[in-house]
Amino acid sequence: MNAAYVRQAFHFSTASLSSRTIGRSSRDALVSYGRRIVATRQYSDDKAPAAEMDAEKEVESDKTEITPETELLKTIKAKEAETTDLKSRLQYLQADFLNLQRNASREKEQQRDFAITRFAGDLLETVDVLALALKSVPESVLAQTDSPSSDSPDSSSPNSKSVQTYLKELHQGVDMTHRLLLSTLFKYHVKPFDPTGDKFDPNHHEALYQAPIPGKEPGTVIECQKTGYMIKDRLLRAAQVGVVQDTS
Repeated sequence: MNAAYVRQAFHFSTASLSSRTIGRSSRDALVSYGRRIVATRQYSDDKAPAAEMDAEKEVESDKTEITPETELLKTIKAKEAETTDLKSRLQYLQADFLNLQRNASREKEQQRDFAITRFAGDLLETVDVLALALKSVPESVLAQTDSPSSDSPDSSSPNSKSVQTYLKELHQGVDMTHRLLLSTLFKYHVKPFDPTGDKFDPNHHEALYQAPIPGKEPGTVIECQKTGYMIKDRLLRAAQVGVVQDTS
């Protein structure tokens, strides 16, 4: 009886232990399975943005995929940029060439106009001498009537001339020569100027003396002893003048 009781108690304890062990094992298995599900969800959630980024990159790479059309467009754009650059350079070169042509033409014209500057300057001395010769004969002498000289041995001759007549003819010849010379200079843009009554300009006038003149503004030209000359817009010779002195 005791042995049977002991055997029955052993079987009961073994069954009880087995059921506990199985229950614990089942519980541990469920916990482990739940943890795996949570981890899987977290991993899938973390992997989703990366997958989306990879998909976007693939789409972009598909969009930027090199094709013959894109290569042709790139080539056309490069050629257009090159054409624009060459056109800009050509415009600059054309402008420089036009400026060079204008400068060369202006220099050529100046050389032609001012080539006679030295010759005209030397010729002005002759003009001055002729002008002095004309001034040396007073107008009153030229206005006198012609009368044959009684002292002349050929006074009875019909072709005889008086001294007054010779003087007038000489004066006329000098005057014609003077005018012709001035006309020739005028053809080459050489023009005289008399600054009497003007304000003294040191760029065009040369002051020989100063004198106090009542009623005249100081710095005014009162006399021109030697006429000035311009060749176009350039001074050929300054006028020699007298200037009113400032007495204040």
